[in-house]
Amino acid sequence: MCKFSFGRMHYTYLGRTGLQVSRLVLGTMNFGPDTSEEDSHAIMDRALDRGINFFDTANIYGWKLGEGWTEQIVGRWLAKSGRRDEIVLASKVYEPMGEGPNTSGLSARHIRQQVEGTLRRLQTDHLDLYQAHHVDRHTPWEEFWQAMDTLVAQGKVLYVGSSNFAGWHIAQASEAARRRRTLGLVSEQHLYNLAERSAELEVLPAARDYGLGFIPWSPLFGGILGGILRKTRRRDSGSDLTAARLAAVRDRVEAYESYCDEIGHHPAAVGLAWLLHQDGVTAPIVGPRTLEHLEHSLTALEVRLGKAELDRLDEIFPGPGPAPEAYAW
Repeated sequence: MCKFSFGRMHYTYLGRTGLQVSRLVLGTMNFGPDTSEEDSHAIMDRALDRGINFFDTANIYGWKLGEGWTEQIVGRWLAKSGRRDEIVLASKVYEPMGEGPNTSGLSARHIRQQVEGTLRRLQTDHLDLYQAHHVDRHTPWEEFWQAMDTLVAQGKVLYVGSSNFAGWHIAQASEAARRRRTLGLVSEQHLYNLAERSAELEVLPAARDYGLGFIPWSPLFGGILGGILRKTRRRDSGSDLTAARLAAVRDRVEAYESYCDEIGHHPAAVGLAWLLHQDGVTAPIVGPRTLEHLEHSLTALEVRLGKAELDRLDEIFPGPGPAPEAYAW
């Protein structure tokens, strides 16, 4: 993976494409439900000023069925700022956007309807990256690619990516595109962090083999790797899901936070930096709720982890090992 820098920000290519993206992605999932529109706009301004040029959203974000609340917030920022050409803009399709039988999935009909809604809400004429938010087991790959290739031909979408695919789904989709002699998938967005490393079994190797950029979501595992024990000592924090996750790995998190203190870096910065040191990882998604959260995330770019540090982190949070050796001889 070719990596280069302008100022403090580091950049790389998105998979096998010639598209240059920042090594952190600005995730917008909190915009609307947890972060006001004014603060969301301030975060986008600051992120771009600090060199983050890769913005990720989805039609379902905002969690008001059919409204695309977060996309609307991003769209009004694009219209106000006039900075559309400075960013790589990504969105997603799959989740229900209505209550009818054809309001979810990856059918050609749903993809066509949803891209028009997304473009309207974002107040733009194209998406740089359009991602299948989940695999649709009822839609043939030929139908999926016919719909996506049409959008590419129309200039409404430049690149197509996936999210939450298994390794064999990446292979199926890529081989179907190869039969059509089209570019196919260029990225996979997937759950991956120090505490949840199952992507290393099949998904990350498949992405590397097919030349897909790999974009980890939940890089701090819902706050588990973000110094959560320090927070809970001050006050009760986090959801029931976070509490359950913490209970399962509390001993490891205690060791992790102690080691972060030992090497002099905040746990959140170490968790993001670890991802940036993994072969095949393009850029983890950071989802700040505040400007302070964004600034904390940016410090990860300055953290250098040598072999000793990486080995110690592997001891604290061991990965599954390569497939099939992880579960067979």
